[in-house]
Amino acid sequence: MVSSEKPMLKMNQKRLLFTKLPLMAFSVLMVIFIIFNLYIKNPFQHSSNVQNYPSTKRFSLLIGILTRADKHEHRRFLRLIYGIQSSPLAQIDLKFVFCNLTKQEQRVLISLEILKFNDIIILNCSENMNDGKTYTYFSSLPNILSHPYDYVMKADDDVYFRLLPLASSLQPLPRSDLYYGFVIPCQSMDPFVSYMSGMGFVLSWDLVEWIANSDIPRNDTIGPEDKLVGKWLNLGKKARNRVSNKPAMYDYPGMNGRCSHELIPETIAVHKLKRWDQWLDVIRYFNVTKDLNTSKLYNDKECEFLYYLSSYMLALALYNDSSEVMKSYDLEVDALPSNLYAPNSLK
Repeated sequence: MVSSEKPMLKMNQKRLLFTKLPLMAFSVLMVIFIIFNLYIKNPFQHSSNVQNYPSTKRFSLLIGILTRADKHEHRRFLRLIYGIQSSPLAQIDLKFVFCNLTKQEQRVLISLEILKFNDIIILNCSENMNDGKTYTYFSSLPNILSHPYDYVMKADDDVYFRLLPLASSLQPLPRSDLYYGFVIPCQSMDPFVSYMSGMGFVLSWDLVEWIANSDIPRNDTIGPEDKLVGKWLNLGKKARNRVSNKPAMYDYPGMNGRCSHELIPETIAVHKLKRWDQWLDVIRYFNVTKDLNTSKLYNDKECEFLYYLSSYMLALALYNDSSEVMKSYDLEVDALPSNLYAPNSLK
């Protein structure tokens, strides 16, 4: 009786195994399908892409602040202003942009800045205002950057940008054929009427590449540079997507009756901040230091004033004592190879 039950038990086990095989095969196929969709079909969701941007960032923006090499103290101040800002929507990189260096003092101090901050682009040009610097900036980027950006901004160094509102305004916009900024003339709300103000305008990456490769801008670089950008795009029938973000972008109150108005909470950019009292007015209005924690290490009532005053004075002292620095140290710049610096610009 026992011997007859064992074959029956083995037979039932085999039947049960054959019954489960389809379910097991289906489960294996489902696992393979999930892995394919998550890791193979969309590999950038689970591994670093060429830009090494977190997957939570929806787009990338390069802000190039066109300035001059000698403005060391102002760059230090701007690093403070922008270093405490960020946006969960965008990977925002900020670079200071100027032409070839002309003095040994510049080469030493700017080499130090590069070693510390790595936020400088030195173009192969002579410093100028309306002689092609903007063209050189845009046309150089595809060749000197290690990766493209969704958007590229050209900005002045007397503008305060609020990066979170800026990113929020760009997020829903097209990623191609985009021209974004503050349209001129000041009273116009039509983004196609003329060109975007030099305070800060954005081009999508495809337009940056077009500027680098087209004969239209290459043969027309002398003159009011921001106006020329609008002219290039019109002649090339480019920038079908244009956005003028008024009243969120404007000149500082009282600087220009047509382009300026009072500070407002919806601000993205305030232009023509020419004096330190104007910068401090803007910083206070937008409560830039609101995240400062209390501490026994400083007097809260004096903190804001001392923080910005000491930063400015330290940078100014560094600039004024630069000749002594060069005499005291044999500084090496050979450790700074990069496509972001024009050949021999630091030598």
